[in-house]
Amino acid sequence: MAPQLVSSQPAPDGERAGLQVAVQVREMRRARHLSQRQLAGRMQVPRTYISKIENGKAIPTLGSLERLAGALGVDVRMLVRDARSRREEEVTSILNDPFLGEIASLLPHLDSLHRTLLLGAVRDSAMGRRRSA
Repeated sequence: MAPQLVSSQPAPDGERAGLQVAVQVREMRRARHLSQRQLAGRMQVPRTYISKIENGKAIPTLGSLERLAGALGVDVRMLVRDARSRREEEVTSILNDPFLGEIASLLPHLDSLHRTLLLGAVRDSAMGRRRSA
């Protein structure tokens, strides 16, 4: 099936949908540590087609979306979800984390100084630095 290129004057909804797919494909490919060439190889398409999808210059057909999803190991719905859906999933994931949930419940009780100190301590811990007392 031949790639479908975006016309010079795409419809606003089509353009938005294409950009959402572009962002999803790029993020998922990078999260799986795949190059555009590797993903293209899995789909048996030219690397330039992956580049065009990721840059919003080509909108994949349903067949290509299915092959993309298969190559990335995800459901097709993951490729076409919008930014709001992604944010909602991220928020849900954060709220379901017991540690982060407990931190979030305590934040309203901290003033600005203590929030800054907490953030600094977390950053230092994450970077392997020790804070001096």
